[in-house]
Amino acid sequence: MEEGAAAPSDETTGHDIELAIVTLRFDAADPASLLAVLSKYVVLTRMEPGCRNVDLCASYTHPGRYLLIQKWDSVEAQRAHFDSPVMVEMAKSCTGLLSAPPDIDLWRSEEHTSELQSHSDLVCRLLLEKK
Repeated sequence: MEEGAAAPSDETTGHDIELAIVTLRFDAADPASLLAVLSKYVVLTRMEPGCRNVDLCASYTHPGRYLLIQKWDSVEAQRAHFDSPVMVEMAKSCTGLLSAPPDIDLWRSEEHTSELQSHSDLVCRLLLEKK
């Protein structure tokens, strides 16, 4: 976002958007069964109130490791989902399928993404120059 630019707003309410972002990392003892559980969870979660998006990713470098990335309208919507039947069912369905407890983290979007982008661009240029 450019300096001095207004934060995005929800056109229906006029309020600024404060996204809650959650990551859940799973290491599978039974990858095929865990993938089935997480795939169902993604479909059901996308229908939950306040859910903006959910992505399911598989690691190239750690076979059997899966990452869920969730974006919520608010921290309140995210918390309500964590107490929901959809989340409880997924957690129960993971019994015996994981090699370790999942790693769960709550993130927030930063206002100074342009600063982060410029650092990212610099790193990319440096990596490309080394080829």
